[in-house]
Amino acid sequence: MASDQSSTIKAIVKAFDSDRSRLMDIAQKVQDELGYLSEETMETIAEALGIPLVEVRDMASFYAFFNLEEKRENVVRLCNAVVEKMKDMDSVGRAFEKAAGCAFGETSPDGSIRLEYTPCIGMSDQAPSALINDIPVTSICPEDVPRIIKDLKAGKKYSRANVSSAGAEVDKNLIKAGSVIFSPMEKGSAIRKALNMSPEDVINVINQSRLRGRGGAGFPTGMKWNFCRKTKGDAHYVICNADEGEPGTFKDRVILTECPDLLFEGMTIAGYAIGAQEGFIYLRGEYLYLFETLQKELERRRHLGLLGKNIAGRSGFDFDIRIQVGAGAYVCGEESSLIESLEGKRGAPRDRPPYPVTDGYMHQPSSVNNVETFCAAARVMEKGAGWFSKIGTKDSTGTKLLSISGDCAHPGVYEIEYGECIADLLEMAGAKDVQAVQVGGPSGTCVAPKDFGRTICFEDLPTGGSFMIFGKDRDLLDIVHQFAEFFVEESCGWCVPCRVGTTLLKQKLEKIMAGNGSSLDLKELEDLGNTVKLMSRCGLGQTAANPILTTLQNFPKLYSRLVKGDDFVPPFDYEKALAPGIEMAGRQPVVEEEV
Repeated sequence: MASDQSSTIKAIVKAFDSDRSRLMDIAQKVQDELGYLSEETMETIAEALGIPLVEVRDMASFYAFFNLEEKRENVVRLCNAVVEKMKDMDSVGRAFEKAAGCAFGETSPDGSIRLEYTPCIGMSDQAPSALINDIPVTSICPEDVPRIIKDLKAGKKYSRANVSSAGAEVDKNLIKAGSVIFSPMEKGSAIRKALNMSPEDVINVINQSRLRGRGGAGFPTGMKWNFCRKTKGDAHYVICNADEGEPGTFKDRVILTECPDLLFEGMTIAGYAIGAQEGFIYLRGEYLYLFETLQKELERRRHLGLLGKNIAGRSGFDFDIRIQVGAGAYVCGEESSLIESLEGKRGAPRDRPPYPVTDGYMHQPSSVNNVETFCAAARVMEKGAGWFSKIGTKDSTGTKLLSISGDCAHPGVYEIEYGECIADLLEMAGAKDVQAVQVGGPSGTCVAPKDFGRTICFEDLPTGGSFMIFGKDRDLLDIVHQFAEFFVEESCGWCVPCRVGTTLLKQKLEKIMAGNGSSLDLKELEDLGNTVKLMSRCGLGQTAANPILTTLQNFPKLYSRLVKGDDFVPPFDYEKALAPGIEMAGRQPVVEEEV
């Protein structure tokens, strides 16, 4: 390695205080400077941090946004999620290949442009979309592509060095604002009310409001904070999960754009309640374009005395927030995987128990909540538990943000009160002739028209926020197949039930879709799905079979019309089965002639 490159890397490591937990940031900065992470580059990083090379390799190879192969001047990541394909993403992809002169997964002949596919980037309300040098570009038409490629080759636009919300082509798409998240609040008012109470009393107020986590599981927020506060440790941490990677989800994107101050207020209140001095926002890599805006808001709060030392004049209450940007890994939405990533490692899920409230970041007590939960907590402190608990239902108080996309006239973010039924939501969004609604993303539930009277709440249909609408002209089994492929791709590979089970589910589904399945295959498909659900190590595997299991339950005719009787034996193509082996061997098999 050239001495100037080595000096650059060592300077970057030093700028991060040679902190091993900042390995992701260090690797990203090195990649920004040098174009990619070569073997020599990783060796220098490892040497500068005093860690084994395998730790750098292990981390960098795990995330989609780290490049270990070649220097790339411009990278186009076209989103190929389900809703994007519904909005003619394929035509946009063909236009990119024609304009760049290469296929996806390849680099253009002049080396200037790399084309890649990527899962959902949080822009399903304005598909087709792409990340171009980490800047989102939305509502792309095939006619737009030649201009984009021309600009890239001319170096005129989409420079990572100037990533900011001002440079992104993203619409707000806040269709319906409610009384909790998207309503005005005086900066610092909730914190000052909290500081007039003891930390225990703050937790009591949160408990009285019956606020539950907005990530879908619905664990009581006050209970989580209380567990964390009571656990002894050298330090306590507040962690905000802003890694909304569930396909079809983009509500956090709108919060982070429209009211980040409310999020920071809620995190600071949590810091006071659990006795933390440090908080982290784990921001998904696809939302890098928001980083500068969020940093400026944090600086404003420090200037106003709402972050840092002696917050709001309260002597001894010190709390600050750091933003950690992810690097493209769906599994990091699971809280233990997120913590591993936050520590600068590959985002592999931890065994649980212990849970983060007792053994979290750096093995210290940590409270992990999502963006929406912290915002709701701030509003509870501002307006009181009584006000909040009157909104929604008995067991689901407050409002819920939904990311509505797919076959509807008005895709976007809706803040609704818990207890709203699916039929009313479809009417709000302007959806007609609906075949199915996927509530909660691929890991959620596929709902049939007969159940459109069901309601969004923890008592009935809980959801992290994704609400995808499929019209009657959509091939629902093809959509299920795309979800199955997504889980195969996103499995971290740690446990056999998920690593192998997701692949077997996909293969069995393909067999049935090809017309080669029997009724026994349907039974095996269901049994396999339940096994993957029961035996997987983390939430990804435990929900990976849901697209298949919920459509088997709610749309049985989709499957039954494709299968034969129990005694059906599918035809076997001998030559097709041998083809991969023949190709690997590089020769045809010897066939003995009959005598």
